[in-house]
Amino acid sequence: MKKILLVYNPVSGHAAFKSKLDSIVESFQRRNILLSMYRTRQGDNSDFEECVNTSHADGIIAAGGDGTLHAVVNWIMKSKIDLPIGIIGSGTSNDFATYLGINDNLDHYFDRILLNQTRKVDVGVVNDEEYFINVASAGVLTSIAHEVNVKLKNALGKLAYYIQGIGEIPKFKAVTIRVDANGVNFEFEAFLFIVLNSGTVAGMKKVADFAEIDDGKLDLLAVKKCSPSSLIKLTRDLFSGKGVQSDAENVFHMQSKEFYISSLDDLTSDIDGEVGSPLPIKIDTIPQALNFFI
Repeated sequence: MKKILLVYNPVSGHAAFKSKLDSIVESFQRRNILLSMYRTRQGDNSDFEECVNTSHADGIIAAGGDGTLHAVVNWIMKSKIDLPIGIIGSGTSNDFATYLGINDNLDHYFDRILLNQTRKVDVGVVNDEEYFINVASAGVLTSIAHEVNVKLKNALGKLAYYIQGIGEIPKFKAVTIRVDANGVNFEFEAFLFIVLNSGTVAGMKKVADFAEIDDGKLDLLAVKKCSPSSLIKLTRDLFSGKGVQSDAENVFHMQSKEFYISSLDDLTSDIDGEVGSPLPIKIDTIPQALNFFI
């Protein structure tokens, strides 16, 4: 019998996953897969590695949003756990699960887990200490997610981010970004930068079609200082599913295995939707570091 450790966040999204737990257990049991549970909590989760060892699991599934997946990836990387990872996206934002197309048909996905179908995936690391699976960013727009009230986010989902964003528009200002990568230095004014592993960010499925999760590199995109009308057009293209072209006007793009990013302004990074380190930051790629059920 295959054994899977299900790591779930009881408050992620609308805190609705708990009501689905029995049906999830039944779905795996029907496939002759035994589930054991690890319930995440705020603060100390230092017993995670012991739980993995005790469960004798053949794989780990993270049930929650991007923040839950981010935590599980960090626990696995720091503990050097060599097990495939699955995702049940049940948070306010499920960008990496969306990129992999997992939530489109969970029943089909569970069949793939039974067959152990996996894909090697790159992992990013900030300052040699904080890992990310999807995105690291900074700038005036990235602070919005951290300012959204938790109760509002649970009640309204992604709409809460948009409501907060509308209120921040009058405060938008460009900051000076310096990028050192591939032996070249760049400096420009921008509203934000994002370092991508996948092409799905902030609930938008096609931010960057050129981003690949297993090419051994990361893609840096920056929205450069531009007129309000140009910014609105770029935003409209993103939300309509057109994505960003690497050579688009007012967009800076480059691909590298490592970046050193600094700013003349006081900026704090966002790592997979969680508050990260203040700039300057060093970002490296660990090629094909993890196996994901696909």
